[in-house]
Amino acid sequence: MAGLHNELKPGRPRAIEDEAIATLVNTALQSRPQGKTHWSRRGLAEATGLSKSTVHRYLTLFGLQPHRTRSFKLSTDPFFIEKVREVVGLYLNPPEHAVVLCVDEKSQVQALERTQPVLPMGLGYVEGITHDYVRHGTTTLFAALNIANGSVLTQCKPQHRHQEYLSFLRHIEANIPSELDVHIICDNYATHKHPRVRAWFARRPRFHVHFTPTYSSWLNQVERWFALITNQAIRRGSFQSVTDLKRLIQAFVDNYNQHPRPFKWTATAESILAKIERICKVINGTQH
Repeated sequence: MAGLHNELKPGRPRAIEDEAIATLVNTALQSRPQGKTHWSRRGLAEATGLSKSTVHRYLTLFGLQPHRTRSFKLSTDPFFIEKVREVVGLYLNPPEHAVVLCVDEKSQVQALERTQPVLPMGLGYVEGITHDYVRHGTTTLFAALNIANGSVLTQCKPQHRHQEYLSFLRHIEANIPSELDVHIICDNYATHKHPRVRAWFARRPRFHVHFTPTYSSWLNQVERWFALITNQAIRRGSFQSVTDLKRLIQAFVDNYNQHPRPFKWTATAESILAKIERICKVINGTQH
């Protein structure tokens, strides 16, 4: 703690310095400024009588970031525990003579054309992209991520109804060797549970469907792949048409599949459930 006290005024008694530190931390953790949603460094400095630089150092030291938030949503699925164990079990101990696919669709992928040229990156400044754009339509990207080798099967469709989902399932069926079972992990979107979809699976006993809990898209590894293609190919792109957008998506997929890398899943079902329990206790003192 000796280094901490050097940030405060020299000559102060140690007890007073400790009290000042405790006041700063408790103020940041247990209160909010009047009429505002969160503290700033300036606000904490005024409230505690410390300098802004001292407030900044102590906030950094204790890992306090009142200016930031992180979103979350707890699942209300009554079978949350069972589904987590089922899906995580497939990740950590996949069945033999089978392929495990994480399947989902990224809907409303927009073909946005920037209205002005991109300013290229240079020494001392970043690439400049105008916020102005023209909309040229959308496409829905269906994807199936093979958790064993990281490769993906994809198709772009104009919509994301059960008809398009069935077409993508047939695409999966045609590309997976007939001697292998197919375990599909997907979310609870109504399209995935349509009667015609259920009938399609019922006629194909080698297909096994595993649903993630509601509000738990983080449990589906294909969402991580969607983040990759969004960040690396779509978000900063400029497309003159939906066809142009689909062409770029296919180019990204082709290049990605030349050197696929599976995502490394390490979390056990027990560790996930323990984390959810801790969050619930923080919120209201109850278990999930």
